[in-house]
Amino acid sequence: MATQVTVYHREGCHLCDRMFDELRSLQHRLDFHVQPVDIDEDPALRARFNVKVPVLAVEDEILCCHVLDVPGFERALEPD
Repeated sequence: MATQVTVYHREGCHLCDRMFDELRSLQHRLDFHVQPVDIDEDPALRARFNVKVPVLAVEDEILCCHVLDVPGFERALEPD
């Protein structure tokens, strides 16, 4: 079953675009589903993540901000 990966982002963010591109490049070998969440649609998320986007969460645990931690992401997706 695919792991749920959430990317907190905002429109027009070049770092966000880069993270989405990197995640797409990993989907051919890792089993995960990306759920994008625009922080500007929720005042609480905007307050929490404003200057940290993009923020990647794996199964509700924050893994990285700004840039994709590929080795950490791969470890997070390893089966228990």
